[in-house]
Amino acid sequence: MNTENTTSKPRLALIVGSVREGRFGPVVARWAAEQVEGHGAFELDVIDLADFELPVALPPESPLAAGDSYPRPAAMAGLTDRLAAADAFLLVTPEYNHSYPASLKAAIDWHFTQWAAKPVAFVSYGGAAGGRHAVLHLENVFTELHAVTIRNGLSFPAYWKAFGEDGRPLDSDAEVYAKAMLEQLSWWADATRTARAAAPYPA
Repeated sequence: MNTENTTSKPRLALIVGSVREGRFGPVVARWAAEQVEGHGAFELDVIDLADFELPVALPPESPLAAGDSYPRPAAMAGLTDRLAAADAFLLVTPEYNHSYPASLKAAIDWHFTQWAAKPVAFVSYGGAAGGRHAVLHLENVFTELHAVTIRNGLSFPAYWKAFGEDGRPLDSDAEVYAKAMLEQLSWWADATRTARAAAPYPA
């Protein structure tokens, strides 16, 4: 039986998915982190992918076949450990050419068991669609990785006009939507953590 601790708050990894120069992601991520902290259900860990080496060339083994012995770069160890420790994920992603950034794809593909049987929610930003194309692609990817994607999320169309100079959304309902998303994410985080503690997930 898994000895995972289910008495403390579940750990939420908030992942900043863009690494490009001049990115807007940290603005969205700071606001999203405030919502998580205000909600109070999670222990928050903010993971900025710009802080890690993310090669696009993968080893010949698949992470599913290799399990925890997957040969990742040494500089990626900290990222792997933090993903493994998370009970839930909140991805902050832009939309590039109707999809999500290569940095996020690389971080996902270098891992497998770290995502499995855990819930994932999304905060996206972009042009007219507000990043929804990126989220639709990510939902397909995380289904393949045996993660649980959360229905409620947030999207910010025309993000350059959606936030004020204080880094907060101009839409007064944004906090309401964030709370609804976090309520669902919290429910799933508790449910899947309890299930993982009771028995290993049959991947």
